[in-house]
Amino acid sequence: MNGFTGFLLRRIAGAVLVLLALSVVVYAVFYVAPGNVAQIVCGERCSPQQVALVHDKLGLGDPLYLQYGHFLQGIFAGRDFSSGTGVVHCSAPCLGQSYRTDEQVTDLIFGKLPVTGSLVIGAFALWLLIGVGTGVLSAWKRGGVVERVLTWLTLAGTSTPVFVIGLLLIIVLCSTLQWLPFPQYVPFTDNPEQWFWGLLLPWFSLALIESAKYARLTRSSMLETLAEDHVRTFRAYGLTERAIVGRHALRGAVAPVIALSALDAGTMFGSAVLTETLFGIPGIGRQLVESVRTVDLPVVVGVVLTTGFFVVLANAVADVLYAMADRRVVLS
Repeated sequence: MNGFTGFLLRRIAGAVLVLLALSVVVYAVFYVAPGNVAQIVCGERCSPQQVALVHDKLGLGDPLYLQYGHFLQGIFAGRDFSSGTGVVHCSAPCLGQSYRTDEQVTDLIFGKLPVTGSLVIGAFALWLLIGVGTGVLSAWKRGGVVERVLTWLTLAGTSTPVFVIGLLLIIVLCSTLQWLPFPQYVPFTDNPEQWFWGLLLPWFSLALIESAKYARLTRSSMLETLAEDHVRTFRAYGLTERAIVGRHALRGAVAPVIALSALDAGTMFGSAVLTETLFGIPGIGRQLVESVRTVDLPVVVGVVLTTGFFVVLANAVADVLYAMADRRVVLS
């Protein structure tokens, strides 16, 4: 247990350091590189006096290290912002205020998180079910027609962009066959049934892409496990192939699947931009596209840091789950 506790503490410390480094890079890229941020915020038609007022309001006259210090202070302790007629307090974790709406970025992102979370969790469950099931079936029926068909399908799924699959699903299932209504996001608290039907096609669009990767990984891991000596011993004792695959080979092949699934669940928060834009889902990805279009830097930085947080968290969770599945990792 002491070894596992030390392993866990090292992973937490590493995750914190990575997040701090990410905040430095993101702040530098979006606040230092663009040039005159006050001019961007105020607009091209602003007079020099108006630009100077915006420059002072945003605190851009301070040294860069002090600006970054205020940025970190907002994340850990909160900070105050001038609203023109008074002072507005932004509680921690504060990622700033939107240049366009003066809305606190944290509130804006937290309002979008349940939407993107619904998309990611549903797609995650589907791609694990489809991908692992397809990989197990392909390894079990290796050398036959079923394996060749599944291999071609996984290759096609891996090489097809998500927006192509999404458009095909809309055309075929919604327009041609009319089996499903056109996707329209409805909050779960308003109508659970419409929430489910509104997210079904986006779930499948993401799941079909990701499941192809999991099918190939599960198949290769299963084939490696089925070729090991202890599996041949099980066959010699007369165990059926179904029992060997279901009880022993799958257990040996699950560790890389666990690690990859945790990583993909985190990265999916940042890579759902195309899916949310295609299906009109008001999540984090769509908010990022809109903020980039309007040059709303605090929102862009907040979204990037939030998705980066989920990616780093997913990496840490993947390491812990992998260590729990294979305790030899703790000793390395």
